[in-house]
Amino acid sequence: MDNSNDHKSIPKWAFEKIEIKKPDPIWMDKGIQEKEELYHLLSAFGVMQVEHIGSTAIPNLPAKPIIDLMASIPSFQHINEIVKNLSLHDWHYVPPELDNQPSRRFFVKVKNDKRVAHLHLMQEGEDRWEKQLKFRNKLRTNAHLAEEYATIKNQLAQEFKNDRESYTEAKTEFINKVLFNKGV
Repeated sequence: MDNSNDHKSIPKWAFEKIEIKKPDPIWMDKGIQEKEELYHLLSAFGVMQVEHIGSTAIPNLPAKPIIDLMASIPSFQHINEIVKNLSLHDWHYVPPELDNQPSRRFFVKVKNDKRVAHLHLMQEGEDRWEKQLKFRNKLRTNAHLAEEYATIKNQLAQEFKNDRESYTEAKTEFINKVLFNKGV
């Protein structure tokens, strides 16, 4: 069976290579801007909190130049309206069956066929919410951990430059070490 047409419907940004860039102070400003825009777009659906997370939220940390955000919502009841609303602002919905993370709804903001931001939409009380904040905050306040994470990220980006899922999975050991104080 020839599946050569399967990739034609998949957007170009879905196959972006992992590229770690030098820290850019503008990432913090972009994070603030995206947070404010998302809060404005999602508050009608009960979103009360939007956070800038991930490496771009940590000063002086090399990162993929993609602003990661998370928003807390009471339920996924209105996900279809949220998808419509966000799609008007360059956000692309990645359905749970493709995302493989049932605890969230995932969106990718795209400009010129490149990812510029990710949104992790989670229900209130989701365990992952606190873990994301704890990890971000520990790296913000501990330069040694941030340096160690930068080294790991650069190594993994070389090893898995064409495989985002493996890259993300390979960072789990370090993330758990930071979250659960294993050797930290």
